[in-house]
Amino acid sequence: MRTAYSVETVRTAERRLMARLPEGALMQRAAAGLAASCADLLGRVYGSRVVLLVGSGDNGGDALYAGARLARRGAGVTAVPLSPERTHPGGLAALLRAGGRTALGPAEELIERADLVVDGIVGIGGKGGLRPEAARLAEAAERSRAAVVAVDLPSGVDPDTGQVRGPAIRADLTVTFGTHKPGLLIDPARDHAGTVRLIDIGLELPEEPDVEALQHADVARLLPLPGPESDKYRRGVVGVAAGSARYPGAAVLAVAGALHGGAGAVRYVGPAGDAVLARYPETLVSDRGPAKAGRVQAWVVGPGAGDDAATVAEVLEADVPILIDADGLRLAERETVRARTAPTLMTPHAGEAAALLGVSREEVESARLSSARELAARYRATVLLKGSTTLVADAEGGPVRVNATGTSWLATAGSGDVLSGLAGSLLAAGLAPLDAGSVAAYLHGLAGRYASDGAPVGAQDVARAIVRAWRDVRD
Repeated sequence: MRTAYSVETVRTAERRLMARLPEGALMQRAAAGLAASCADLLGRVYGSRVVLLVGSGDNGGDALYAGARLARRGAGVTAVPLSPERTHPGGLAALLRAGGRTALGPAEELIERADLVVDGIVGIGGKGGLRPEAARLAEAAERSRAAVVAVDLPSGVDPDTGQVRGPAIRADLTVTFGTHKPGLLIDPARDHAGTVRLIDIGLELPEEPDVEALQHADVARLLPLPGPESDKYRRGVVGVAAGSARYPGAAVLAVAGALHGGAGAVRYVGPAGDAVLARYPETLVSDRGPAKAGRVQAWVVGPGAGDDAATVAEVLEADVPILIDADGLRLAERETVRARTAPTLMTPHAGEAAALLGVSREEVESARLSSARELAARYRATVLLKGSTTLVADAEGGPVRVNATGTSWLATAGSGDVLSGLAGSLLAAGLAPLDAGSVAAYLHGLAGRYASDGAPVGAQDVARAIVRAWRDVRD
C-alpha cells in the first residue's frame, strides 16, 4: 500500500531525524537519491546539459547538491537562482567546486538547450501558484525538449490537497523524499507530477497516514472468496433498485456490475425487469418494490431512477448497507441519510458532489480531497468521489483512499452504473463501505484499461472485463 502524509507530519519527522544526524546529512541523502534518479533518466550523464531552477529553501539546496554530483560525472550543470542572495550557500559552493556554474545569460535560452531541467523552486512549504518569474521558467521548461525532474513535488502545487491554484511545473519525473505527499496522488496535482519515485531517507512516520492507495496485494486480501460451505445466499445477495422507462439501460448495467462483484445472487426491482432478464436471465426480478423483493445483504439505488423518490425512500429505510448513486443522490434527503444506522456508501461524480455541497463543479474538481471529506462528514456516509483519481472518504474520518487505476476512456455513459453494481455486490459480500468502494474503484479502473486497450470502450465492455481484472489481482 502506498501512503502519503501531510506537510506538518513530514516536517515533524524530519526534525526528529535531523536531531540524530550530523548537520546536513539528511539533505545529502535526498541529494544522492535525486542525482541517481536524474542519471537514470538521462541514461548518459557525461556531456549532458543540466539546468537547475533553484529556489531559496532546502528544496533548492537538494537541487544544488544533486547538481554537484552530476557535474562530477561530467555533466554540464548550470544553476538558475531565483533569489541569488538567499541561495543555499553550502549547495552552491558544492556545485561550483564540482565544476558547475551559475547562469550568465537569459535562463530561457539555457532551458531551451538543456537535456534535463531540475525543478528546485519551491518545496513542501509552497502554497498557491508560482510567482511571475518562476512561472516564466516553468513555461520555458514545458516548451523545451528537456526532461523535467521535480524535487519532492512540482513547484506550484499544493502538497496537502493536490490543488493547483496557478502556474505550476509539469514534471516528467518527481523524486519525493521519505513518503508520498497527498498532492502527488490526487488530481489535478498528480497530473503535474509525472512518474513518482520515492527515496527512503529514514523518516519515522505515524502508523495512520492522511492518504493511502491500495495496490494489487491489498485488493487481493479484500476480495470475497467462496468457501466449501458457500451457497448463493451465504455469499450475499445484492438488491438493485435502478432504471426507469426512460433509462432502462442503467438497470441492465448496474446488474452487470453486480453480477461480477462477488455476491451470490442479484435481485432486481424496477420497471426494467424485462430488459434485465433479456440480458441476464440469472437475475431474480421482482415487481413488488424493495421491501417485498426478498432478503438482501445490501442495496444499490439510484442509477437511472429518474424521479422515483418513493423507491429511493423505501430503500433508505432498509437496515442493510446501501449504495446511493446518480438520481438517488438527488432524491435522498440528507437528514434521512444521516439518521441511518446501517452503513451508507454514496458515489457521486464531481457535478453531483457540487450540487450536494452547494458549490460549483470547478470547486470540487480543484479541491477533490477536501470535497470528499466534507461530503462524508455532512451525510455521515462513506463517499466515493469519482474522477480521474477516485477518492473514498470514510464516514468516521481516517485516511482517504485514492485510486488511479482507471483510464480516461472510462468517461463514457453507463460506466458509473457498472461501478455502482460492482461496489454494491462487494457490500453484500460483507466488505465495509470503505473497502467495498476502494476495491470496486480499483477493479473497475483495471477493467476499463483492459477493455479499452487504448481505444474507445463501452460500459458493457467494462463490465465483461471485471472478471479479467479480478483474476489479475488474485494472480
